[in-house]
Amino acid sequence: MSNHIDDYLQQGIHGPRGPKPDERRRFLGTYRERIVIALTQAQIREKGIYKQVEVAIKKNRKARLYLNGNMNYGLLTKYTRIAAKYQMNFTMVTNREHDTEIGLVLAYDYAIDKEEIYVKKQIPKAKKEKSNRNGLFANLFKRK
Repeated sequence: MSNHIDDYLQQGIHGPRGPKPDERRRFLGTYRERIVIALTQAQIREKGIYKQVEVAIKKNRKARLYLNGNMNYGLLTKYTRIAAKYQMNFTMVTNREHDTEIGLVLAYDYAIDKEEIYVKKQIPKAKKEKSNRNGLFANLFKRK
C-alpha cells in the first residue's frame, strides 16, 4: 500500500509517468517523432536567426514552438518575434533538474516522423566566399 501512496505522491509532484521520459526531457517536453525542426542552444546563441526556422514556422502554423526556459530570454526573443509575426503560440519549458542541449523545437501534438530535424550550422558569408576563393585558386594552380 505504501508503494501506491508513494507513486501517487510522485505523480502529483512530477506529473503522470509517460513513455520515453529521457526523450521528453531532451526535446523540451515533446517526442522526437513530433518535431519539425530543432536548434541547439549553441545555435540560438549565434548572431542572427536561422531562416530555416522562420520558413518552418510559416509552413507549420498548427505546430507549437517550444523554447528552452533555462536560456537567457534575450537570446530567445529573436525567435519569439518570428512566432508572433506568424501568430504562433510558444511555450517556455524550464526543467530545473535537467538542462538539455536543445534550445528550440517546433513540434506538432502528433507524430510526423520527419527524418532530419536538426538544422545544419550556418557558415557566415565571409567564410563561404573565402573557402570558395581558396577552392578556385587551388583548382587553378593544381599541379599535374
